[in-house]
Amino acid sequence: MTIARSRQISLQDTPYYHVVSRCVRRAFLCGEDAHSGQSYEHRRQWVVDKLGQLSRLFAIGINAYAVMSNHYHLVLKVEADIAASWSEREVAERWAALFLWPPLVRRWYQGESLIEPELVVVQHLITLWRERLHSISWFVRLLNENLARQANREDGCKGHFWEGRFKSQALLTESAVLACMAYVDLNPIRAAIADRPEESDYTSIKQRLDDPSTSDILPPLLLPFASQGKPDGLPYAFIDYLMLVDWTGRAIRIDKRGQIPAHLAPILQRLGLDEVRWLKQVMLFRRQGLRVMGDREHCLLFARHCGQRRCHQPSL
Repeated sequence: MTIARSRQISLQDTPYYHVVSRCVRRAFLCGEDAHSGQSYEHRRQWVVDKLGQLSRLFAIGINAYAVMSNHYHLVLKVEADIAASWSEREVAERWAALFLWPPLVRRWYQGESLIEPELVVVQHLITLWRERLHSISWFVRLLNENLARQANREDGCKGHFWEGRFKSQALLTESAVLACMAYVDLNPIRAAIADRPEESDYTSIKQRLDDPSTSDILPPLLLPFASQGKPDGLPYAFIDYLMLVDWTGRAIRIDKRGQIPAHLAPILQRLGLDEVRWLKQVMLFRRQGLRVMGDREHCLLFARHCGQRRCHQPSL
């Protein structure tokens, strides 16, 4: 049975979530279709471009992303405190970059005198927009709707582009966040599209390694690592994360289509994770139906805060 999105997200437990959205019938509508010979590779750039816009307007940080031929992955951080710090005018300006204002809001913004009931309506709209601007559902909705319209216009057709609702998983622990980021950044390697992270197009790890000054477009805003001069960034050293991704890509199961051609990363020891347990956690993101990732204690708290007695927790 489908579970309401409000019961799958609990910001008091974690701001981190893994999001996956797939093309209808899992068709290769964003890549090279081997059956028809048609190439839709340019649509992957559409996703990256829209992520670039949304990451600058929403109070939602991007830890990692990978745009594949028939689906994409995002690791997001909801930054509700940042949204709460915006002034009413800033909220309105951010919303105006996405939608047209009602005439009443335009009058308010231009400094016209409004009567009390009109001010109440404006303040209600500002409150609503502030909530939406740190909502994962609204973030993904705008991302998906934009691409669907562009693709249908290009194909001269109508109908669904994405299959059903996007899937989300709550990442309750530090190791769950790291494992998910590594899983996402290694997607092209496991699919045998690339054999090394620095050549994995349309991924966050390649963006982090590239020189941003060489790009003519604004790439998605990625949350920085604390080692990159940002004390409020991801609490890891970027070099350690690169070593972790590299080691995981080499050690991932050999029966997968692709892998990095074994190198033990020091960060594993600091997290208290052994090799087998770490790889098992990374590969869990392939399983269907898992809504949370973390240890037993965090999973039970998350279920309670979402109004559930328990949630299925994978064993590690």
